[in-house]
Amino acid sequence: MSSLSYSSPSSSSEAKWPFDVFINFRGEDVRYGFVTDLHSCLIHGGINAYIDSEDLRRGDEILELMKAIDESRIAVLVFSENYASSRWCLDELVKVMECRRLKKQRVLPVFYKVEPGDIRGLRGSYGDALTGHEKKFGQDYERVKKWKQALIEAADLSGWHYVDGQSQDETEFIERIVKEISTTVKRVPLSVAKYPVGVRCRVKEVMSLLSMVSNDVRMIGIWGTGGLGKTTIAKDVYNRIASQFDGCSFLPNVRETSSRPDGLVHLQDKLLSEILWKESLVVLSVDGGANMIRDRLCCRKILLVLDDVDHEDQLNALARECEWFGRGSRIIVTTRDKHVLTSHGIDLVYKVQPLDQDEAVKLLSSYALNQTNDISRDLIDKILGYANGLPLAIVVLGAFLCGRSRGEWESTLEQLAECPNEKINRVLKVSFDALDNNQKDIFLDIACFFKGRKMEYVTRVLDSCGLHTSIGIQTLIERSLVTIVHDHTVQMHDRGVQTHDLIQQMGQDVIKRECPNDPGKRSRLWCYDDVYEVLSAATVRASHETIDNLIFSNLRAITELQLVINDYFLFLGGEPLMLRA
Repeated sequence: MSSLSYSSPSSSSEAKWPFDVFINFRGEDVRYGFVTDLHSCLIHGGINAYIDSEDLRRGDEILELMKAIDESRIAVLVFSENYASSRWCLDELVKVMECRRLKKQRVLPVFYKVEPGDIRGLRGSYGDALTGHEKKFGQDYERVKKWKQALIEAADLSGWHYVDGQSQDETEFIERIVKEISTTVKRVPLSVAKYPVGVRCRVKEVMSLLSMVSNDVRMIGIWGTGGLGKTTIAKDVYNRIASQFDGCSFLPNVRETSSRPDGLVHLQDKLLSEILWKESLVVLSVDGGANMIRDRLCCRKILLVLDDVDHEDQLNALARECEWFGRGSRIIVTTRDKHVLTSHGIDLVYKVQPLDQDEAVKLLSSYALNQTNDISRDLIDKILGYANGLPLAIVVLGAFLCGRSRGEWESTLEQLAECPNEKINRVLKVSFDALDNNQKDIFLDIACFFKGRKMEYVTRVLDSCGLHTSIGIQTLIERSLVTIVHDHTVQMHDRGVQTHDLIQQMGQDVIKRECPNDPGKRSRLWCYDDVYEVLSAATVRASHETIDNLIFSNLRAITELQLVINDYFLFLGGEPLMLRA
């Protein structure tokens, strides 16, 4: 199979400019205040802005300064009252206008408390400064002439005019500048995926839920089991629409972060600092942070992504109500637990689907088949059958198998049949670890004994074991660990009973790890060889009474014993026997 290459549209092209913006200004006038705030706002917007420092204008640093101008995509000229008195500012201006002519560099003037007409006419402080320069540089008249020409040319360009603090809000003025610059530079995108196979069509589904033409405040959910690509989809959506908002924040790993001391406070602080670039806020408590988010963002159109949420407390602290945010805002929540969305009133939910066969082949080809040509289609199909459409599994196995021989592929498959890949299993097990004891018991029993059985049968047996099966299975469904298919059978994957099931293997691995070398000490037995070993006299050396206790302990209802007896006779014909301690 020929190798295939895929790359994200948002990250495939290399930047042509080392710097997005060069800021030219007179430090004594505006360094502490306007320029500092402008620079901070640009950085928070993901724009790489070079800020000039007059303290470094010595020797080689001057050459570096001119090089920075030459390598910037946009030059912002901050004309202030005493701008023309600085020969360094004027030299930079000449260089900027030269780059505009020769390299098509975009030049954006900011007239900060000065009139553009005074600069064009060389009047007022600008006329006085140039007159002084002429007297000082009488022998270097050409240099002063270039300064004048550059000033006149720059003052004719379209830009922004700030009069004073009474007629305009300086923060809003800066935000307008940054917004226009962003349309040229674009926000620095989040890294999505090396090979985002199948992402585009799933992003399209999420975009339809977002309905960007609507001016309401909208919360949507992206739901699915671990490793399906929820975060990848959310990142791609974020990159596509971020420029349409007044402020944006992508909070990754909410579950993990919030579990740390003051984790929610940290998340609240990060959310506010990313959106409110100028305001210095200190979040002292979760309740205080919630009030800050509500009060400071209620009039702002913002984009917020809360990635990997697993508890409603996290949503209450970060995005409790739509009324917390300005009109047109969008909040995207990714989670493994659908009930988190339901309990928060989020009914616009996209359920992430596994990759189809064509997508799975493309993704595996991108990772594993670009250096190897002797891998048979049968081996490829077996790897894809194991991964079962889970992007995480395909990526992990594809990267591991890249460049390996046919024999190594076969050996890997044999190993996977005995024990799951650790990296894949660790991601899937996060969902299991979040369950309570009742839910864990139900999940493990289904993984070991009941996958593919009718729901009514599973409920009767597990209820007789003292488990609260109805609410337990519903919780497993909401957490994408169990699926009830159309014929009312219990499955652990949407693809059905015929395919390999990574979730089932994860559950069975939990039991095997209870005692890797002694099956008799595990809480459940389902494999023929393990059952035979435990029940054989050479291994167990136990009385019939001990065996009976092993088989039937925890079965509370006498009327259900027949169900287990039936399982036993099926076992004699080769079917699994339910042995649950």
